Amino acid sequence: MTRWTVAIGNYPHTAALKSRAVRAEGLELEFPEIKPVNRAFAPMARELKFDVSEMAIATFLQAKAYGKKLTLLPLVMAARFQEAALFRLKGSDIRSPADLKGKRVGVRAYSQTTGLWVRGILSDQYGVAPSDIAWTTFEGAHVLEYPDPQFVTRATPGKELVKMLHDGELDAIIVGNDVPDDPELTTVVADPKAAADHFWSLNGFVPINHVVVVRTEHALAEPSAVKQLVGLFEASKAESGRPKPERDNCPFGRAAIEPSLKMALRLALEQGLLPHPLSLEEIWANSPEIDSLS
Repeated sequence: MTRWTVAIGNYPHTAALKSRAVRAEGLELEFPEIKPVNRAFAPMARELKFDVSEMAIATFLQAKAYGKKLTLLPLVMAARFQEAALFRLKGSDIRSPADLKGKRVGVRAYSQTTGLWVRGILSDQYGVAPSDIAWTTFEGAHVLEYPDPQFVTRATPGKELVKMLHDGELDAIIVGNDVPDDPELTTVVADPKAAADHFWSLNGFVPINHVVVVRTEHALAEPSAVKQLVGLFEASKAESGRPKPERDNCPFGRAAIEPSLKMALRLALEQGLLPHPLSLEEIWANSPEIDSLS
């Protein structure tokens, strides 16, 4: 019997898996409750705390680049368009993302996945390079070996992201899932939905936020169990009863994931998040060769 701890969040597509409504013979899974699930990322990246874990894509790419023994599975836990994560004050003179050149922008961590995608949009669509902005962060990367670039400054302890914006210490901020309930804030992108439609028309995917990783030792020693696990995730998604949308925010299978993965790899290197380039072959090393699931 294979027994693994699996640290993943609570989603409609994981409900059947976590309730054990879908099971596989010979595979016993324990699901530690970690809220929010991003608290699992650093322990997994730093000490391989779990057998299997959800992980931000930027964290995984950094972990891979720094030689952590983690293997990517062809599963996405969460994906979303990122344009609605960039905020300014309503009275600000910033009217377009292009106006952020030379400005001060705050984000929880430079390595945060939302920041990766937002900086990619700024660079690719508006000509604003990461180094054109003075970045303020509040914590370091989940991967301890990674040093922030020189144009990134750590906020004084006790400072808060939204308050710094109100106090005039920042010109814009990037947030994650927890959007501030603040009537004085508005998005830097005037129409995030239209911008998301534009991103889709250009790229044809929803940007990945969270993937699933397994300890490489398990991928090498028990590949059949790892493949069973991937099948359970797909069965759980099917049990959710949700029709597959055109813009799938939890795609499964290599073919579905690779377009987003390729862009994330490029952006991570351009933004100084990786110490050296990574190939797709390195990214998929020891992963089940599943191109699509159905």
